[in-house]
Amino acid sequence: MITVNDFVGFRFGMFIHYGLYSKLERGEWAMNREKISSENLKRIAKDFSPDRFDADELCQLAQKAGMRYIVLTSMHHDGFRLYRSELSDFTAPSVCGRDLCAELIASARQHGLAVGLYHSLNNWCERPDAVDALESKEAYEAFIKRTHKRVLELVKLYDFDVLWYDGWWPFDGEGWQGEKLNAMCRELRPGLLFNPRNGAQGDFATPEQHLTAPHPWEPWEGCMTLNDTWGYHRGDNNWKSPKEVIKLLCKAAAGNGNLLLNIGPKGDGSIPHESVEILEQVGSWMNRCGECLRDNSVFTFELEQRNGHRGDWSHHGPMTTSGNNLYLVATNWPGNELVLSGLEAEIESVELLPTGDKVTFERLLPGVFRLYDLPDQPPDPLAAVIKMQCDREPVMYNCGGMRTPQVPHPPYDPLPSDVAL
Repeated sequence: MITVNDFVGFRFGMFIHYGLYSKLERGEWAMNREKISSENLKRIAKDFSPDRFDADELCQLAQKAGMRYIVLTSMHHDGFRLYRSELSDFTAPSVCGRDLCAELIASARQHGLAVGLYHSLNNWCERPDAVDALESKEAYEAFIKRTHKRVLELVKLYDFDVLWYDGWWPFDGEGWQGEKLNAMCRELRPGLLFNPRNGAQGDFATPEQHLTAPHPWEPWEGCMTLNDTWGYHRGDNNWKSPKEVIKLLCKAAAGNGNLLLNIGPKGDGSIPHESVEILEQVGSWMNRCGECLRDNSVFTFELEQRNGHRGDWSHHGPMTTSGNNLYLVATNWPGNELVLSGLEAEIESVELLPTGDKVTFERLLPGVFRLYDLPDQPPDPLAAVIKMQCDREPVMYNCGGMRTPQVPHPPYDPLPSDVAL
């Protein structure tokens, strides 16, 4: 099993949304949005054929991308399970004879990847469901008992590292009896990590579709889609570019958190070629410049946070730190010269990644440094990294004025945040 500290150091993971909804090609909430009956969904399930679902291919892609762990949807809200179960025959093994969870876990172990299993607390296909549980105490007792039994079966069946709850509508932690459920799971599998989406404390926070580090900091993982949907949608071609993914990785690193980036295989289990191309390019960059993403300390700047920053922002790209090193990931290459200000440390040396070329620099004023004789074009096609070794752990602060006031003052804007999440 992995520890929370291990988990935070992984930095990059693959989320895989795959299930019966993938066959519909209209997103993972199709059953709910279109009010598909459980009877109709079960008829659709008879044709579920994951012929091109290849666990080795998925794990090899994760490795190429520089990912350290993988999370698969063992069961989404529609109730279709990708694993064998004695509690239901609405499962992949019943339909096509394949236990996709077992296949992925076995492959992940062979490739040295940690494993998480996503599992929904909801189940739209069985009654009583969560709506019934809201309306009737008797239905609630039956629903919670069955939900706990289902989660415990999953924990008994497989050797995995993270239980990734989801689908927590309509109850809070007391309603889901989350602490009790986690305790029963840990009795079966000591060391299992949990996210907090059953209302219990959890081992790490899970911001969704944004990468805001918790304040005060705690272990965290931001989950993001590679396009706009989690499950496969035939019309969603709004893919993030490799450079955008690199920016996301840097933001996660600047907050000392993880990026869990989603792919949605097609109904037959094949991976959209766009996902493969983007992740392979990101992985190639990670091999060249990934030093800036490892062993990071918190160096965030969030407008909504208002104070407590150690870092600041730059027009040229995101910044991360590791020990006494400050990294500027220059997604916007500055040209021959770069001036950095607000640095509360002295720069001792500067080099470019991935080339290792030394950069000349001078101190203009306290906290202000000029780097010059930089190449006209970035030495990396996606994002070159400027690595600055400092004499201490770097801190950066400029504020909204041309100099830092010598009296107490708002860092940037005094009004209540207009961008708070």
